[in-house]
Amino acid sequence: MPRAARETDSRTAILDAAEELFSERGFGAVALREIARAAGLNVGSLTYHFGDKAGILEAIYKRHTSPMNARRLELIGEAKRIEDRDQRLMAILRAYVLPAFSSSDDLVGGGTRFTRMRAILSAEGNAQARKIIADAFDDTTRAFIDAIADCVSGASREDIVWRSQFLLGSLYYTLINPERISRLSDSKTDGADHDEAIRQIVLSSHASFRALARTSATPAGELEHSA
Repeated sequence: MPRAARETDSRTAILDAAEELFSERGFGAVALREIARAAGLNVGSLTYHFGDKAGILEAIYKRHTSPMNARRLELIGEAKRIEDRDQRLMAILRAYVLPAFSSSDDLVGGGTRFTRMRAILSAEGNAQARKIIADAFDDTTRAFIDAIADCVSGASREDIVWRSQFLLGSLYYTLINPERISRLSDSKTDGADHDEAIRQIVLSSHASFRALARTSATPAGELEHSA
């Protein structure tokens, strides 16, 4: 086998092994030697390709988020050309949600595993991992928030950020635990049906942001009276 092909195989084995371990135990609890053992390589191979454990995590994020972020920005750009604000809002939300589900078919099931890893690492709060996550997502997320803001004029950025975070939470949980939907619906709906999951998340988020727009247009006194 040519050297370039061997190196590609080694890199892939390292990333797959590390992603599986990180998704089970988090970033801080996994040692380089454990990744090497799971990949069937020695520690020197890991440091040769990635430098250290943070370098491995950064490479894992890049291989998933680069295509996902590119697709999100492409779809957001298309959505922003829609004149009707309500239809534009729906299209922007779909632009954010759709690539997350599409990625679940990439890299041999990496979507669910990667999403589980993201959830665990976010809860872990490791400083190195937090920076890698921010570098991977913040620019695209800011573009998404800006596009939403143009659809819900008058809403504060803080409120939009909160509801964007709720949207992210629904994505996490739906990708990680689809069987709960099937169980609680008594199998009347399939939690693994990505088209239906996308439709439901987009509809729910659309209602949330539309309510925010209406709330922003309502004088404070009227809100207090209605409460």
